[in-house]
Amino acid sequence: MIKTYAVIGDPIDHTLSPNIHNAAFRELGLDCTYIGYRIPKGELAAGIESLKKIKISGFNVTIPHKVEMIKFLDNVSEECSLIGATNTVSNFDGKLSGYNTDMDGFLDPLKRRNLSVKDSNVLLIGAGGAARAITAGFAKEKAKKITIANRTLQNANVLAQFAHKIGIEANAITLDQVGESASEYNFIVNATSIGLKNESSPISTTTINKKTIVYDIVYKPINTDLIKKSKENGATIVYGYEMLLGQAVIAFKIWHEMEAPYDSMKKSILGGF
Repeated sequence: MIKTYAVIGDPIDHTLSPNIHNAAFRELGLDCTYIGYRIPKGELAAGIESLKKIKISGFNVTIPHKVEMIKFLDNVSEECSLIGATNTVSNFDGKLSGYNTDMDGFLDPLKRRNLSVKDSNVLLIGAGGAARAITAGFAKEKAKKITIANRTLQNANVLAQFAHKIGIEANAITLDQVGESASEYNFIVNATSIGLKNESSPISTTTINKKTIVYDIVYKPINTDLIKKSKENGATIVYGYEMLLGQAVIAFKIWHEMEAPYDSMKKSILGGF
């Protein structure tokens, strides 16, 4: 019997997850399929019922359901509780277990390149759900300090308080206050959607240099304005698609209890652009 997996959210038409997982199934000869399933805001309860009816084996959760989905879980992983959101669910005999692969998915490309986070100074742009998971990742890897830059200072302050609570020094500033300070940071991470519509970089890149590691979680386009300009300045670049891939690899392992075929999955992503 074919096992079915899905990604749920709205909008869903831009998602690369079906490409990634179906490539892995083909590579390993697994009798599985992965689909995109649109569930509009406010219709999550009904959507989950229909997924259970078709005996879905597992699914990923994206915007706008990552926080609300927790209410429907029978078991919640430690990362889920910490971050307050889930993006990966497995269904075992109608019991739903939730995981959050954002934190380790974010860290995966850094580990693959042996980029050490320990004792680093971090500039994190954005204060939403992804930024929260990334903050948890930097805390886990013992970064020294995170400066959270966000359009609304209030949201940045909330995230800074979360950072303190999990044991990492943090402060909050507005995006305008970043100014020309980029060179003071070892890591600069864009955790907003700025760049998705080819907007210009959320911060000034003039002082970014070859000592800076720039990581943009926007994966379409691959080369956002922030990445292009940082590359010109000789910075080390980590692409958004690498985080997407890191998350997919972890979800694959949760569902199938085996290592994911990283290279095939990577090819399927780069073929999707």
